[in-house]
Amino acid sequence: MAGRYRLESKLGDGAMGTVWSGVDELLDRPVAVKEVRLPPGLPEAEASELRERALREARAIASLSHPNVVTLYDVARQEGEPFVVMELVPAQSLAELLAEQRTLTDQQLAVVADGLASALTAAHRAGIVHRDVKPGNVLIGQDGQIKLTDFGISRNISEQTITRTGIVLGTPAYIAPEMAAGERAATTADLWGLGATLFAAAEGHPPYDVGDNPLATMHEVVHGPAPRTTRPGPVGEVINSLLVKEPDQRMPLTEVRRRLQHLLPAPDENPFPALAAAEPVPARPQERTREEEPPDEPESVPLAADPGELPFTPKEPPRRRSRLGTAVLAASAAVLFTAALAAGYAGVRVIAGQPVLPPAAVHTPGGNWQLTEYVDLARHTGAAGDGRFRIQAPVGWTIFHNEQADLARSKVVSFVSPDGRSKLSVERFGGFFTADRKLADYIVALPDLATGANGDFQLISDQESGQGRRVAYRTSHGPVTGVPGGSLERFTLAQLIRWQDDLWVVQVTTPTEREAESGQLLDAVLPTFEPQY
Repeated sequence: MAGRYRLESKLGDGAMGTVWSGVDELLDRPVAVKEVRLPPGLPEAEASELRERALREARAIASLSHPNVVTLYDVARQEGEPFVVMELVPAQSLAELLAEQRTLTDQQLAVVADGLASALTAAHRAGIVHRDVKPGNVLIGQDGQIKLTDFGISRNISEQTITRTGIVLGTPAYIAPEMAAGERAATTADLWGLGATLFAAAEGHPPYDVGDNPLATMHEVVHGPAPRTTRPGPVGEVINSLLVKEPDQRMPLTEVRRRLQHLLPAPDENPFPALAAAEPVPARPQERTREEEPPDEPESVPLAADPGELPFTPKEPPRRRSRLGTAVLAASAAVLFTAALAAGYAGVRVIAGQPVLPPAAVHTPGGNWQLTEYVDLARHTGAAGDGRFRIQAPVGWTIFHNEQADLARSKVVSFVSPDGRSKLSVERFGGFFTADRKLADYIVALPDLATGANGDFQLISDQESGQGRRVAYRTSHGPVTGVPGGSLERFTLAQLIRWQDDLWVVQVTTPTEREAESGQLLDAVLPTFEPQY
């Protein structure tokens, strides 16, 4: 690549790109390379925005030289597309570590807090707000070194934002309340992110997480009480002093480090002895090929960028390929330059009294949708093939991608309405039937899949339909502060389809008062759905 970098092993693959380990053949040193992969049919304006995000991340990191921040080596171009070349760090993400052991000790929490506070201090001095501090963006090296990663949505205070007006960037369970309400990000937003990350590591769950429902989560972030950790002592005091709704009352980073200094290990002591190196799984870089051109679409209908993986803690720790991801962003590879282009997670704008996507959108009555064809990929970890499919979806609905690991590994491609209340989704469980599973297994697991730990589930109907089954159910999440009736009521109509060894679920979710629209929309789009492999 670029006449200099040899890509060797794939470290992570997200809907919008890939992270590789490689070698700088000029200097003979290992590197990590982040490659942008643009979705087929992406309008040029959107493609330019993604390229700009890649360069923004590079600029943010290039302005920092700090042991707790991943080092940038180069920005190379291949066939006109940017590749960010960074140091290769043998590390595991904090999110992966928490999936294994659930919580950290006080000493481990102090090490994480000290490293992140140091990294954020350097970033803030350079005028950079990270805006997405969370466990998935924290790397822990084999020697216990903490590194902050993914400056893909960071913003230099002096730099004009390229984000569309009104779009909130960040991860719902960890975003600062003022950012969730659509206010301009300041350095104090990172103090909240630090506190939320430490809270998750101390308690074993995020400070806010309403049943895997991003809108409800964001509502709680904005309107709910500030979370309080049960961890006693100085660690708990620091966490609670960071998780303060009023930004200027949060504990300064220097005070965080001072309060926890006495808990830090000796220089020759590794507080994370369980971390062990493992080689990444080799994968040959694929030749770039031109995707087939999709049908012409109106200029006013951009294909939304990918927000990356949903940030919520899985109900069960996902199966991992190895104990250690040898990567700059092995744990957050799917973030690739789009780490929370979360307009759906930016659905908080609805909660804050503002639309998801400006200008203000109005609800389109059922049956009046203008549909357009999309070609997308439902590729996910552990499944063969790229999960390519076609479907027609309403014009102007925003696309999100999310990999899950509940009943089995799956990839969800969702289309969210402009008012943030209705969703069409296509979910692929790759290889579902190879493990001797049946459609009935999905039905049995559906209550947990649909509601998580904090919701109620009501099965309305389950009927055979063609070669699959059609299922209707209602869910309720609550109590949710400020919502009429105190809970979020949703209706879902889903079509289960077996395609070779894969299970596909095409479904529509709406508020219960729009139940009729679920059937109308599903009946309209289902004949257009086609896996292409």
